[in-house]
Amino acid sequence: MSMRHGFPSGRTAIVGAATFGIGRCPGVSAVDMAARAAMLALADAGLSLADVDALYTSAPYEALGGMELSEYLGLAPKVVDCNRTGGSAFEVYVQQAALALEAGLIDCALIAYGSNPASNPPPGVGMTRQSPWEAPYRPVAPISSYALAASRHMHLYGTTRAQLAEVAVAARRWAQLNPEAAVRDPLTIDEVLSARMISDPLTARDCCLFNDGAAAVVMVRADRAKDCARRPIPVLGAAHAVTHREISSMPDLTVTGAAISGPQAFAQAGVTAADIDLAMVYDAFTITPILFLEDLGFCPKGEGGRFVENGAIAPGGRLAVNTNGGGLSCVHPGMYGLFLLVEAVRQLRGEAGDRQLQRAELAVAHGNGGVLSSEATVVLARGA
Repeated sequence: MSMRHGFPSGRTAIVGAATFGIGRCPGVSAVDMAARAAMLALADAGLSLADVDALYTSAPYEALGGMELSEYLGLAPKVVDCNRTGGSAFEVYVQQAALALEAGLIDCALIAYGSNPASNPPPGVGMTRQSPWEAPYRPVAPISSYALAASRHMHLYGTTRAQLAEVAVAARRWAQLNPEAAVRDPLTIDEVLSARMISDPLTARDCCLFNDGAAAVVMVRADRAKDCARRPIPVLGAAHAVTHREISSMPDLTVTGAAISGPQAFAQAGVTAADIDLAMVYDAFTITPILFLEDLGFCPKGEGGRFVENGAIAPGGRLAVNTNGGGLSCVHPGMYGLFLLVEAVRQLRGEAGDRQLQRAELAVAHGNGGVLSSEATVVLARGA
């Protein structure tokens, strides 16, 4: 494979992937959780800390998290990054690591994250900053921003609350096949609709979990990947787009930056949405998969609600979406983007157990940050 649209398509690969502490992880600090996931991912790849010369992380409550985790692991990396693009940061890191590997700046990139907001609540949780233009309306941050997008989509396209509920129910059905998922009890459309309203039209069951979890992946160049312990997962494309910071500045409440990053990543990979077997899309709220499935090209704009009806994205449906149970039923420890990548790797390797797809050749992992503000898309393939 070669450079497509400025990206080294297929010339780098994910060779290690792991999770740690999903659900509740009391007595373990966030940095220790990230470190433990990192060690598991390196072992998965057959590599060690001595191989790592680039570290990418997003510490949830530590502005100098890149240096903190480097020190904790005893690393002196050539490249370190701890960006602030929210849950999309980890897909951005795949793009950056691929470019750094291709340029020869680094040889082995470690992307890691750990957070324990459920067992160790921080002094301030989530996006506490509010615009003076939005604060008078007393929004519940960030839920009200997503509720605004959902309301607009319903107004323009006739999307229903029942269609939003389909997303939550599908996620739960996948979670029931995943022993690692934090919540696995049955869930119905009616239970989603009748749950406590948080920010109209989103109920408590339309919202992601708030639990602990850590994850990590390891990337190297393709020539080295074949010597690692597990099947390498080539990175075919990766793109990023930022459209705004606050929801009041979003150009169109129903069109996200995925409409930019998705086509770019697919063009780099030389594929289309129709070729994708697995869509791992950020599901902090039930509206987000609907928006992203539209913007990534799986269905036309406005058709997302109808696209997910009748179990279409649940096990046995037309498109496998969030097969680990997603942020709605598996794990969402503040930022979920790295877990998207881990699940995609497991499916492409054929290691997903009872939820394993019969066909898993191509996957997309799409991360979201802020209030539909930062969107990043990664296309992965089943390696040789």
